[in-house]
Amino acid sequence: QVQLVESGGGLVQAGGSLRISCAASGRTFSAYAMAWFRQAPGKEREFISAISWSGGSTYYASSLKGRFTISRDNAKNTVYLQMNSLKPEDTAVYYCAVDPAGKLVPWAGVYRYWGQGTQVTVSS
Repeated sequence: QVQLVESGGGLVQAGGSLRISCAASGRTFSAYAMAWFRQAPGKEREFISAISWSGGSTYYASSLKGRFTISRDNAKNTVYLQMNSLKPEDTAVYYCAVDPAGKLVPWAGVYRYWGQGTQVTVSS
């Protein structure tokens, strides 16, 4: 019902910045949340941030707030993740997700729709 396509990943040097995007299409929701997660090899999927579509409220993982910023463009049905001061440990596949209920929660199981992921690699 909802399709999500991430883009903008790539290779960046430590200390650099990168902005990745997630474009949504398909079913329209009156109120929902979009979120970013990441998963490194051998590690669990990790919550990064979430944003409400209507009000723009945000929620961040405590360990990442200050370096990563989530934003949205309602006209383009797109959510962005601006990543600054990147570290090698930020290397992972980054996924976007949608929760139709718009709860802004960090638990992956709550999110109903997922994108295919985009690879971000940070070199030292």
